Amino acid sequence: MGKFPVADAEISRTKICRKCKGRNSFGAVKCRRCGYSFLRPKNKVVKRKK
Repeated sequence: MGKFPVADAEISRTKICRKCKGRNSFGAVKCRRCGYSFLRPKNKVVKRKK
């Protein structure tokens, strides 16, 4: 992803809320901001601009 593999590994260990797009810890069951329980893991591949 980037220049720093240690930082990339830590950033990729987060979950994103599908409702409010908030960042949560990897072990979270519900969102810390809105309480929504449908979380997705952060994308590991960065999309390039066309």
